[in-house]
Amino acid sequence: MHLIAGTRPEAIKLAPLVPALRDAGLEPFFVASGQHPTMVHQALASFGMRPDVSLEVVRSTGTQPELMAGLTLALERLWASPPDAVVVQGDTTTVLAAAMVAFWAKIPVVHLEAGLRSHDLAAPFPEEGNRRLVGQVASLHLAPTPAARDNLLRENIDTSDVLVTGNTVVDAVLEISSQNHAIEDPTVAAFVARAEARTRRLLLVTVHRRESWGAPLDRVLGAVRRLLDAYPDVEVVLPTHPNPAVGQQVHAALGGHPRACITPPLDYPVLVRVLAAATLALSDSGGIQEEAPTFGVPVLVLREVTERMEAVDYGCARLMGTDADAITAMAARLLDDPAERAAMVSLGNPFGDGKAAERSAAGIAWMLGELSSPPVEFGI
Repeated sequence: MHLIAGTRPEAIKLAPLVPALRDAGLEPFFVASGQHPTMVHQALASFGMRPDVSLEVVRSTGTQPELMAGLTLALERLWASPPDAVVVQGDTTTVLAAAMVAFWAKIPVVHLEAGLRSHDLAAPFPEEGNRRLVGQVASLHLAPTPAARDNLLRENIDTSDVLVTGNTVVDAVLEISSQNHAIEDPTVAAFVARAEARTRRLLLVTVHRRESWGAPLDRVLGAVRRLLDAYPDVEVVLPTHPNPAVGQQVHAALGGHPRACITPPLDYPVLVRVLAAATLALSDSGGIQEEAPTFGVPVLVLREVTERMEAVDYGCARLMGTDADAITAMAARLLDDPAERAAMVSLGNPFGDGKAAERSAAGIAWMLGELSSPPVEFGI
């Protein structure tokens, strides 16, 4: 049973499945694809894990075709002796390459976090196209929510091949938050300590998607600056994208502000600690939309569309786009009204209950004939 991850979010969401598969009597073998090798290793280390094998993919141009070609050849060599099944998570280039190579080799493909749809091939790009393609070749679709299941059924996926499990990121965030990891960066640690002591309020801001770069990012940063000017008790932690141009934009807008902490990408345990301490999150990240409700933190989603409408429908997120006036007004409204803020997250987390990995492992065991019936589904 091969689990394959190429990016940090994939590693985080696959990590809880490793012990769950072992508990179900299956033997997981973790493959780091080589797409983002350092970040995959760091993410797994947070769970006390390491890959069983790490592939090397040569990249010189950085294009998607180059990456897809390199992954395809490396995975073809790896699966010359095929595993019982291949588990992929999400919608990255690693996911698409692994699903196609496994399909060509007639290895069953299990798609974890299946059925997410924005219904717009241009946003997010190329992820929406990737996950639709994987949906056509997967043998088992582990949908995180009933809405994700419904998307798959509308695409004529057989209902017997779909299982609603919840999202394993909730399992991951609960495990990591229970460990209360130390924060080495003294500025981040100080901001979190003041937020936890309730002497200051903390905003977590993450803007990393390619469609947010340039003018949209400038608008978001302008809104953040206005909030800092309007609320002397508010501090901001903003982990910036490693792209130098993005870092320059962020530092030009907020660099030197005494209540803005601009950091490199945070290790996952530190990010969880910051999120748990935050009053609000302003983010274009899918993961933040899924994780924040566990801590009762409302999210202003800095995107025009989201494939995670459950958060919006549940009330724990507001879809804002990148209009500076709209972001500033909504954030100010929530900062000024604790009752409205609390009401947003009063229904809990629509994405999971911490048992998604257990359900997913049981579903895989059922697909392989190790169990006589599938598990009880999440939210059904």
